Amino acid sequence: MTVERNHVCLSMPPLTHEWDVDLASANPLRFPGYDAPAPQDESVRTGVTEHPRGPLVVIECRFDRHGGTMGVAAGERIVRAFDRAREERLPVAAFVASGGARLQEGLVSLTQMARTAGAVGRLRRAGLPFAAVLRPHTTGGVYASWASLADVLAAEPGATIGFAGPRVVAQVTGSFPPADSHTAEAAYTQGRVDALVGPEAHWVWLGNALYGPGPALRLPPGRPLPAPRKPVPRDPWAAVLHARDPRRPSGLEWSALLTEGWVELRGGDPAVRAGLAVMAGERLVVVAMDRHSRPDAAARVLPAGFRLAQRAFDLAERLRLPVLTLIDTPGAEPGPAAEADGVAGEIARTLLAMSGLTVPTVAVCVGEGGSGGAMAFAYTDRLFLLEGSVFSVIGPEPGAAVLFRDASRAAELARSFRLTAVELARLGVVDDVLPDGDVDAVRSAVLAALREAHPGERDARMDRLARSHLRRPAMMCRPE
Repeated sequence: MTVERNHVCLSMPPLTHEWDVDLASANPLRFPGYDAPAPQDESVRTGVTEHPRGPLVVIECRFDRHGGTMGVAAGERIVRAFDRAREERLPVAAFVASGGARLQEGLVSLTQMARTAGAVGRLRRAGLPFAAVLRPHTTGGVYASWASLADVLAAEPGATIGFAGPRVVAQVTGSFPPADSHTAEAAYTQGRVDALVGPEAHWVWLGNALYGPGPALRLPPGRPLPAPRKPVPRDPWAAVLHARDPRRPSGLEWSALLTEGWVELRGGDPAVRAGLAVMAGERLVVVAMDRHSRPDAAARVLPAGFRLAQRAFDLAERLRLPVLTLIDTPGAEPGPAAEADGVAGEIARTLLAMSGLTVPTVAVCVGEGGSGGAMAFAYTDRLFLLEGSVFSVIGPEPGAAVLFRDASRAAELARSFRLTAVELARLGVVDDVLPDGDVDAVRSAVLAALREAHPGERDARMDRLARSHLRRPAMMCRPE
């Protein structure tokens, strides 16, 4: 199929059925000099096409036709496409290039933002996936409505991506945005799009996003891998240092080891990664911590990391996919910037998001679990610890600073916290302790738990734990 650069991706097959080919705008404002396009010249076309992994509803927004703007006819085609996808139980793939709302159609055009967003909402409530690629160029009311609501979102390298186009920015602010703003690359760096995908790879990426499995997760060079099992130090403080060892694999390494397919869900905190993954042929959502993403090898979770987890949990619930979290953090970031960004509220909202999941959930602490920043990812139906991992109410150093006003007493406090995997299993906090270096054994335990866990078991386990440690009141004496 021969296409122009601003038409559709190079590998997209033709539509097997094109929809609503007779829809055209009635030119609601009778805007001077504006001739509403004929149906065949509208900026949006919709229909069904066949992907090797299954049929897809396609929405194509073309910049070479009226700047890809969304007037009443384009909006109606988009709304009908999402609603037909819902009725026919099909996923949606979109190729978007747009200057936004069609100004010549005034507020009638602007209302299409609300209508198309509402149509995406109906698709979401039906549990159907939606993926989109933002092409050169995507701005304005299309980007600020249905296009940004894709479950998984890619952008073409070099594309202008932003709410307002550069000319609007210059008019409103008095200067053009800098060269590194309003670009696909900036959106990717900031976690607003999940991938940068060239035109030759659009169709493959969309298939991975909507059907899976996706390519294997690639680790940065030099990452540690599981070593042969070694005895875990008996001393709790030594166990903490062992769990923090920079040669120890973190959550991202375990994600790569346990899964065979990965489509990234990108966020703004490098210490938290998420993906639509495949494990042993089954699709699931994985949220993993990456201790090695920071020079100090301490993945203190930022508010953006918790927001990514909330997004991942929401997607898992809507698509009915089980959830695996891989924990390795000393806790949430407590600094002023995180405080200003609402870190406490994001922890609470992450716990709330997990509490509402009706799909099976499993967590594995693969290194250090610390405080509420870790508990937000551990509120799962099954909770495992690797034998060399630790989990505590607060990191020993800040805990010693609180209790003793002396962080140098961290080792002493660690010995009182009962934070090793063996001690926590005895307390009844965790379901099982898994072998450190045995990838097959960990994978088998996780798969069995995902298949056998019943949503809500997390509450039963935690309720049992709490009630087993309540002091029983003495029997009150009855008066004679």
